Amino acid sequence: MIRILFASAVLFFVQINTATANQVRLAVTSSFHNSGLSDHLIPHVETDLKLDIQLVVVGTGQAIKLGQNGDVDAILVHSKPDEEEFVKTGFAKHRRQIMFNEYVILGPSTDPANIRLANSLLDAFRRLSKVKTNFVSRGDLSGTHKKEIEIWKKINFKPEKYGKNYLSVGSNMGKAINIAVAFNAYILSDKATWLNHKNKGNLIIQFEGDQLLHNQYSFLPISKKRHSHIKSKLVEKIEDWLVSEKSKNLINSYIIENKQVFTFNAN
Repeated sequence: MIRILFASAVLFFVQINTATANQVRLAVTSSFHNSGLSDHLIPHVETDLKLDIQLVVVGTGQAIKLGQNGDVDAILVHSKPDEEEFVKTGFAKHRRQIMFNEYVILGPSTDPANIRLANSLLDAFRRLSKVKTNFVSRGDLSGTHKKEIEIWKKINFKPEKYGKNYLSVGSNMGKAINIAVAFNAYILSDKATWLNHKNKGNLIIQFEGDQLLHNQYSFLPISKKRHSHIKSKLVEKIEDWLVSEKSKNLINSYIIENKQVFTFNAN
């Protein structure tokens, strides 16, 4: 049965001492869980492979740290530069693309920054930079937070200039959206999590569809050369399953509000 931990790296380290022979520790991003895809996908993996998968739900930055420390057997994350560096430095055997979804900008229905009129993502963020309005940032070095930072840099704007209107909350995607709802603020979110989120308040999708909003998820098995206790053979079975036809069908058939929210693209 799938077990889910929302834990810090230190707390999780205590958990690994009780791991059983068929248990695999997998660190995944909060958006993978908050979107509901983990509940749709992981039980099939466990049943088909007869495994006990322990999910550790964290941001990409923390997932990578868990992998570096050998506290998990594999990670499923979405920040390509960090993933490539992780492989380059020998912490993972390789990086395997699995699926993608899309980032969107959520904002108040009144849209004080008029980003719904933007002709590109960079135009949308330029509009945000010129209006004194609330903006919530994950602030946790997750893949979503790093994507946000990347966009601000592309328009040469430091969001700290917002002052108290820039709310860096250090929270997972679901909690960050709740804060954005409470403050009637703009926020960058993955679309799947937003559609699956129950507390929408006065927020709606104000911008989507730009090529820069592509959000790729990849699977990285931790190298046994770095950490000899890693269950590499079980991880190989999981990876083979994730790139299988069954996985493709399950990922592509995951529907929220009559919309396909993830697209399988394993290579």
